[in-house]
Amino acid sequence: MTTELDVLVVGGGPGGYLAALRLGQLGRKVTLVEKEFLGGECLNRGCIPSKALLHVSSLLTELRDAGPVFGVKAEGVRVDLLALQTWRAGVVEKERAGVAQLLKAAGVSTRSGTVELTGPRTALLRPAAGGDTEELHFQAAILATGAYPMSLPGMEPDGSRVLTAREMLTLSEVPPRLLILGGGVTGVELGQHFARLGSKVTIVELLPQIVPGTEKDLAAELRRSLERMGMEILTGTRATGLERAGPGVRLTVEIPGGTRVLEAERLFLTVGKRPETRGLGLAAAGITLGPGGFPTVSDRMETSVPGIFAVGDLARPPMIAHKAYREGILAAEAVAGLPTRWSHQAMPMVIYTAPELASVGLTREQAEASGLRVREVRFPYAALGRAHANRVTEGFVKLVAEEETGRLLGCHAAGYASGEFIGEVALALEMGATVRDLAETIHPHPTFSELLQEVAFLWLGEPLHVSRSMAHVRRSG
Repeated sequence: MTTELDVLVVGGGPGGYLAALRLGQLGRKVTLVEKEFLGGECLNRGCIPSKALLHVSSLLTELRDAGPVFGVKAEGVRVDLLALQTWRAGVVEKERAGVAQLLKAAGVSTRSGTVELTGPRTALLRPAAGGDTEELHFQAAILATGAYPMSLPGMEPDGSRVLTAREMLTLSEVPPRLLILGGGVTGVELGQHFARLGSKVTIVELLPQIVPGTEKDLAAELRRSLERMGMEILTGTRATGLERAGPGVRLTVEIPGGTRVLEAERLFLTVGKRPETRGLGLAAAGITLGPGGFPTVSDRMETSVPGIFAVGDLARPPMIAHKAYREGILAAEAVAGLPTRWSHQAMPMVIYTAPELASVGLTREQAEASGLRVREVRFPYAALGRAHANRVTEGFVKLVAEEETGRLLGCHAAGYASGEFIGEVALALEMGATVRDLAETIHPHPTFSELLQEVAFLWLGEPLHVSRSMAHVRRSG
């Protein structure tokens, strides 16, 4: 069977379904093929379910630890893990159904199966339910197949003792001891979640800091918080061997001066991801791959083959959903012939731990490396009235701006709800705003967004609710 298509979208995750929706809005006939569940990794096994779990364990912690301070006495509070998993699954199912409804309303045809490119305008569709393979001829294609978790030799996941995020998110029991190999975003988020539920958690990270790539003071603040709650953090530590012993595991690691054996009931393996190009037929289509195995793309998300686009985790790092959203929309508009291109100045990042980490723009070190003279100041959460009202005084906000002009360059925060106000700085960076612009924007009181106004006035040397001595000023040179 041969089917003629206008636009083929491969993958129904954030990049793929947003591309399909936008193309539908623009009047194109779109066929979206997803091999498993609409919403992709983010909705089904990442962003949404992990935040549902983190919300519940955070609520537990607040009732147990802060409740007595507030005068809230809730004795014997515990989490029913089966009920929690029912809640998580319900959230995911509701969101998945919402995506399906949006695609239907936009006129997008959805198919279940896998796609293998056989040329620059042809592909094979293998239905998920079995049956005959279908040959597809398309005018344009957007590839959004995402990424898959990496493994290590001898430490391959087995679904019972060595787990990936897929199994971790659906656990209905709390392992007494949990080893996490990889101190990236997923490792610290789920590690803190299970520590709140009672696991003795140890994180093993090869690089010198947890959440590698994050602004160093933010990573240090998070580490202190995790260690205060009893988690063990081993950085600069290499795992050299794994023994699946009885009902648990024994992980051998290299530490300064020798080796150490760590034992636990479960090992969570989260050591990175690779772009999902397996079985996609990129070579047959003539698509060139670049560093890391990512297809090379233009500023319109077009691959080396005209008319074939790649977006999201498949296309390039960082592997985050909001980047995929924007790339999917951009690729759809490019397919439709609109004058669009990637020209964004700011890519916000949020890690949903406690304290929450949020960052956008340049760090002081990055700005100085590019030849800029900058000033960095830091405002503490402890000087904010709303933080005291909510008993979340841990953390700070740092602002980086050009010394001579006051042009905003970056903002980095560790503290409650920081992810909710970092988007304001992203907008400011896109608009080319100055510190004065941020300072003189009236912020509602009392809110956490006031931290931005406070740190801006502090940068200007006109502090409102702290003394100048608390600024922690760092200048180039």
